Amino acid sequence: MERPALDDYFMKIADVVASRSTCLRRHAGTVLVRDKRILSTGYNGVPKGLPHCDVTGCPREKCDSGTRHELCRAVHSEQNAIIQAALHGVSTEDATLYCTHQPCTLCAKMVINAGITRVVYREEYPDNSSLAFLDQAGVEIVRVR
Repeated sequence: MERPALDDYFMKIADVVASRSTCLRRHAGTVLVRDKRILSTGYNGVPKGLPHCDVTGCPREKCDSGTRHELCRAVHSEQNAIIQAALHGVSTEDATLYCTHQPCTLCAKMVINAGITRVVYREEYPDNSSLAFLDQAGVEIVRVR
C-alpha cells in the first residue's frame, strides 16, 4: 500500500469527521493541523444541547446553496474546529485548515482572524468571495480533488 501524501491523509480524516454531521443538506468536516499534528476537528451541526435538524426540520430547505445563512441552525465545521481549539486553549496560529468544502465568506473571515495560513478543500461552494478574502489576507488556498 502506498503511503498517502499529507494533504490526502488529512482530507481523509476530514471526511471521517464529516460523517458526524447532523445537517440535512451537506455533511462537512474540518481538521486543523500544525506541524503534522491535529489541533482540533469540527463538523457542521446545531449548537450543543439543541435538537438536531432531523427533529426540527431545516429552515433553509427551500433556499439556494450559499444563501440565507442567517436562517441556518448549524454551526459550520470550520467554526466548530476553531471554537474547539479556543475552548481547549490551543493556538491556531500558522495552522492549516483541511475542509471537505470550500469555506463560506463568514468562515473565511474567521480563518483569517484565527491566524490560519493555509486552507485545503475539495468541494466548491457557490460563494467565491470567500476565496477573494483568503487571497487578500495572504492565506494559501489549495483545492484537491
